[in-house]
Amino acid sequence: MKKAIVNVPICPLYLRPDPHSELADEALYGMVVEVLEEPAPGWRRVRTHYRYEGYASASCLLYQGAEKWEALNQQVIFYKNTCGVLSEPSVRGYTRLLLPRGARVAPAGEPRDGWQSVILADGSRGYMQRSVLGPLYTAPSHTEEAPLRRALVDTAMLYAGTHYRWGGKTPLGIDCSGLVSMAYMLNGILIYRDAHIRPDFPIREIPRENMAPGDLLFFPGHVAMYLGEGRYCHSTGRAGDDGFAVNSLDPAAPDYRSDLADSLTQVGSLF
Repeated sequence: MKKAIVNVPICPLYLRPDPHSELADEALYGMVVEVLEEPAPGWRRVRTHYRYEGYASASCLLYQGAEKWEALNQQVIFYKNTCGVLSEPSVRGYTRLLLPRGARVAPAGEPRDGWQSVILADGSRGYMQRSVLGPLYTAPSHTEEAPLRRALVDTAMLYAGTHYRWGGKTPLGIDCSGLVSMAYMLNGILIYRDAHIRPDFPIREIPRENMAPGDLLFFPGHVAMYLGEGRYCHSTGRAGDDGFAVNSLDPAAPDYRSDLADSLTQVGSLF
């Protein structure tokens, strides 16, 4: 199967090979995708490493060096919403790329004075603050349940303040399943990207009374992450919220949403 590297900060994945089509997902810089077909000039149907498919503009992809890129010791933008890759190890350097949380780079050598030299997808180099980078987990970030649950919640909360965008999955705009799938992905766990449980992914249904922090709450066409004590975070397009929000399942709470509490269909858990 032919592979390609996402070579732009955010690569839109559409339902059809048309920029006016519905946005299905976003692939992020440095991710490697499988190229399934070329349905029209300038378009590629691709499959991500988390098994989601969509149509990408051919101009967003780099078609050489995927195997070499995958072999590098990569890290992700994690501790800031966005981070510039600069031309020199100084805040005065010009910005070569502005990458969102979840984008991948390959550190080169040891950091110096807080700056990290990084290799980019095209083989060129730049510099970024070492403090923004986190591990690229390919297995769960913690082996014990309690710290993994805490990590999932803490990661989801990093997106506080993000506005809602259908199909989005970055601090520049995120939807409900984008939020929870990114929180899991950044902790080394690949779950289904849409708002329902699929049996070939690791989330399974559990009794509602067993829900714990980090579990997922499913509603018709919507998903949220449970935080504990009856509260949950989610990204919602409801007017007045317009993005990341924290609400409660408790009718006595001021941020109770009866429309969601009354329509909870499933609780899903990795554990």
